[in-house]
Amino acid sequence: MVENSGDFAAKYALYGGAVYRLAMNYLASGPDSEDVMQEAFVRLLTRAPAFADAGHEKRWLLRVTANLCKNKLRSPWHTRRAPAEALQQVAAPDGERQALELVFGLPAAYRVVLYLHCYEGYSVKEVAQLLRFSQSAVKMRLKRGRDLLRLEREEERR
Repeated sequence: MVENSGDFAAKYALYGGAVYRLAMNYLASGPDSEDVMQEAFVRLLTRAPAFADAGHEKRWLLRVTANLCKNKLRSPWHTRRAPAEALQQVAAPDGERQALELVFGLPAAYRVVLYLHCYEGYSVKEVAQLLRFSQSAVKMRLKRGRDLLRLEREEERR
């Protein structure tokens, strides 16, 4: 549990971008992603266990975010419309903007796995634990997602 507001603000600054981008990967909606981000940080503030290190804390927060996104997608009130402009809100360094837009164009099954592995730097094993998939499922989704990206890039070159 976060002890004071300065500590919480530091954690928000450190993990906020990753949490928001993961939520956008799932939901493709700025307002919904902000809601999930807020709820994830409220849970960090109120329900967080003792963490072994910063990496454990980040993995826990991303796991909570993924679960909240899945719950929102299952909600009968949620519509699966995603205006393309919402994806433009995701903060990314200029050099990564184009690649990130290509990743956002993929189906959700591949998009989330690629994002966690390539942009957040998690290993296949860690992605499998975060998303509760088998390692072979993560590897297959990575392969298929990369294949789709490769096809997309070839089409852009033509």
